[in-house]
Amino acid sequence: MFIEENQNGLIYMRSDIIGAKHAFTTRYGGVSEGDFSSLNLGSNRGDDACAVRENYRRVCALFGVGENDACVTNQVHKTEVRIVTAADKHICMGPTPYEADGIVTASIGLPIFCFVADCVPVLLWDAKNRAAGAVHCGWRSAAGDILKNAVDAMCSLGAEVQDIRAAIGPSIGACCFETDDDVPDAISEWLGGEIGGLFVRRSDGKTMVDLRLANARRLHQLGVPVRNIDISGECTFCSHDKYWSHRYTKGRRGSQAAVIML
Repeated sequence: MFIEENQNGLIYMRSDIIGAKHAFTTRYGGVSEGDFSSLNLGSNRGDDACAVRENYRRVCALFGVGENDACVTNQVHKTEVRIVTAADKHICMGPTPYEADGIVTASIGLPIFCFVADCVPVLLWDAKNRAAGAVHCGWRSAAGDILKNAVDAMCSLGAEVQDIRAAIGPSIGACCFETDDDVPDAISEWLGGEIGGLFVRRSDGKTMVDLRLANARRLHQLGVPVRNIDISGECTFCSHDKYWSHRYTKGRRGSQAAVIML
């Protein structure tokens, strides 16, 4: 179950299936203005750099660290997953020296971030074997099997797939994710045809796609028990006042983050 939290005006969501400190941020609780109001964590969207830095400071404070004491994704809608340690800490507003749509870690006290504005954020956690992941699952990354790469990377750190818990955060829902045939075709191939309940074909030839459920199905195929998977019911397009939605704003928007720390 997803629960809304408010810490000093910074509103975020968490899942009760994950015991580690984590957050799915919203638009609320930052200092950005105008189109980026108010908790924009996108450093390359055109927002004021000082405002974005303050937004990071506030989110990092939830985890008891400074804004330069976390690791972040550098997303390109591909399938690279990087194992990160404290040596990969990101200088806030500085360049990220790698491309990765997912990052995993076994380092204690190191928050890891991925970023979304309609795509599916997935946080992974193995309490028993102490590993965590933050994965950006847009449809291209998802259909390229980034979740398998993330699970494999966590297992290389000692995680056991049956012990992994997954929180699939707010994203564009099946109610609003209208696609051409390339998306359902890619997802069907990715999931080996296990597509029941994922698509609604419209009379105009478009297909409505449930990308959250598709990612949950892949996690189960990989061996994560269904009882260990929590799925948000919030659609970022429908709730564009609460979340950044790339489609709703036609690209003029900020970014929210999914963050987890062992």
